[in-house]
Amino acid sequence: MSWFKRSEKGIRTKTEEKKDIPKGLWYQTPTGKIIEAKELADNKYVSPEDDYHVHIGSKEYFEILFDDNEFKELDVDLKSKDFLKFEDSKKYINRLKEAHKKTGLYDAIRTAVGNSKGKKIVIACMDFRFIGGSMGSVVGEKISRATDYCLKNTLPLLIISKSGGARMMESATSLMQMAKTAAKLAQLAEAKIPYISVCTDPTTGGITASYAMLGDINIAEPKALIAFAGPRVVKDTTGKDLPEGFQTSEFQLQKGFLDFISHRSQLKKNINLYIDLILNQEIRI
Repeated sequence: MSWFKRSEKGIRTKTEEKKDIPKGLWYQTPTGKIIEAKELADNKYVSPEDDYHVHIGSKEYFEILFDDNEFKELDVDLKSKDFLKFEDSKKYINRLKEAHKKTGLYDAIRTAVGNSKGKKIVIACMDFRFIGGSMGSVVGEKISRATDYCLKNTLPLLIISKSGGARMMESATSLMQMAKTAAKLAQLAEAKIPYISVCTDPTTGGITASYAMLGDINIAEPKALIAFAGPRVVKDTTGKDLPEGFQTSEFQLQKGFLDFISHRSQLKKNINLYIDLILNQEIRI
């Protein structure tokens, strides 16, 4: 068995020659199901085994909703400023820089215009990866500008919410965005231009208290957390756990806060069906 013995002791493979499994090839859901990343993307980022809707951002939602993933992004370079010189455990300006470096985004929302099922629509989609999808002055301003674009071009507006609430680093200015966006969306209603709100996991705080619940029709993805104060906040305040499923989209539908729940694979179809019906135009297949 001399052929089986090492002629030299120790691991001889150079570090640069070692081969690891590339990251991102597989995804594991909270229930333990494992799925190949490409299969997950082909399935609209929903696990086929347990129907778990994976948390995704604007890149993936634009890919799902815009025809051939073709769109024109609006107000790309709009950036937040640290006008209060806010500092907690970190300076706010440093948090903004770190979030941009991590995500490639300038803030927690992207707005774009493109075709969906052959007709133009404006989509504003939040990104939770950027400081928890928190709403600051830029989020409010980009929604306002997207609304103006819809008014000027008579296009429907879709907002996809995914947020932890108002951005405390911008203090009252952040809270002002609730009234600002509500006022802008009222102009859309006066012009009889459709506004569709889609709530995803999580939609909480000032977002729930403003534009997320102001749609002509309010839609949610399955099992999404939708609340003003989330379960952890409630527990810290009251010392009690909420009943299971208390703040899910299914619960909110039962209580009348939502119009319906849409599986992500049907989201594009359902949004455009509503637009066709409300505008009394030919239904697109």
